[in-house]
Amino acid sequence: MIRVLLVDDQELVRTGLRGILRAAFGFEVVGECADGGEVATAVEATAPDVVLMDVRMPFTDGVQATVQLKRREGSPPVLALTTFDDDQALAGMLRAGASGFVLKGVPAEDLQRAVRTVAEGGSWLDPAVTGRVLATYRSAPAAAGPAGPDPDLDALTGREIEVLALIGRGKTNGEIAAELFVSEGTVKTHINHVFTKLRLRDRAAAVVFAFDHGLVRRSG
Repeated sequence: MIRVLLVDDQELVRTGLRGILRAAFGFEVVGECADGGEVATAVEATAPDVVLMDVRMPFTDGVQATVQLKRREGSPPVLALTTFDDDQALAGMLRAGASGFVLKGVPAEDLQRAVRTVAEGGSWLDPAVTGRVLATYRSAPAAAGPAGPDPDLDALTGREIEVLALIGRGKTNGEIAAELFVSEGTVKTHINHVFTKLRLRDRAAAVVFAFDHGLVRRSG
């Protein structure tokens, strides 16, 4: 079972999500929050595999809640849940460390696949708005990092480029290992090298880098 924490201020939305993420499909909703300010405590109490987080909430929104959660060691991945026209908020969720986003109203199968992918360590970017959201993400000032020119693909080995392309396609570490016929430990080593060489903070930043450098398109 994939353990899911639901975070949405609307009871009706949470009820619908419970119906989609039920035991018959391999999910267990272990807790619910009506505001982002409740998330850290709920995570500690329920130990979810993934947090399905609404972006817009009246007190502590999804961006603030994700920032607070990601300060904690070993925090679960966050999948943002929002509407079609919320590019700025979704870009903020990526900058805060969310592993991706899915739109409200997608087919149940797509939501289940998104939650499963993120819970297993992958990324999920809804194709309906990915281009717009990444453009908004890139337009924000970059966080301060090491001095020097921006790194590019020349910094990576051929195998590291393959790994980065697969990250860009939302693959989990296990899926990358299976596709490249290597162990998950080897994949983690390659990912650490990619993050260090490209000065990437997290998986979301790696996905953006892969999109910007054409790796996702070249990889189909």
